Amino acid sequence: MDALPIKDMANTYIEHSMVINNFVTTIGNQLKSSLCRVFGDSVKYKWMENDNKPVIPDVSINCDIKNRRSTNFLGVPRFIMEVLSDATENYDRNEKMELYKKVEVAEYWIVDWRKKQVEIYVLSPDENSIDDAEYKLISTITEQNKRDLKIHMFPNVKIDFEQLFDGVD
Repeated sequence: MDALPIKDMANTYIEHSMVINNFVTTIGNQLKSSLCRVFGDSVKYKWMENDNKPVIPDVSINCDIKNRRSTNFLGVPRFIMEVLSDATENYDRNEKMELYKKVEVAEYWIVDWRKKQVEIYVLSPDENSIDDAEYKLISTITEQNKRDLKIHMFPNVKIDFEQLFDGVD
C-alpha cells in the first residue's frame, strides 16, 4: 500500500468544520480529568505502516499523548472520526479506513453531514486469521435511531445526535 498523502482541505464546507468542532468541544470537556485527549484536524500521526508519512484524521481520541516526536504523534489513537466531503469520501472509506485497520484504531466513525448520518465501525478479530482484525459496522445512526449514538471505546463519554450536528441544516 502506498503512503497516504496529506490532503488539502481548504475547499471543505463550513458544515464539515462544524461537525468536527462540535465533537471536539463536547468530548474534550468530558475527557479533561483523564489521560486521553480529543484532537481536531490539526494533529498528525506517523506510523511505520504508512511509511512514516503523516496522516491527519478529522478527529482523534488519543490516550498516548506522550508518544510523539516533534509535531507528530507516533502512538495509535483509540478512536478516529472522519467527516465526509465530496473530495475525500472515497479516500476516507478506503485508504484511510484500511490504514486505521492496519494500525488497529479500535473505533472508526464515518460521518456524513449531508445525510446527517454516522457509521460506527469497531475493530473485531477476524475469525479466519489469528493476526488480522476487521472493521465491523456496529450501527448506522440517523435521525430515526439517534438515541443509539455512543462511543463504544469510551462508554462514559456522551454526545448526542443534536450536539454533533448542531448548526448543520
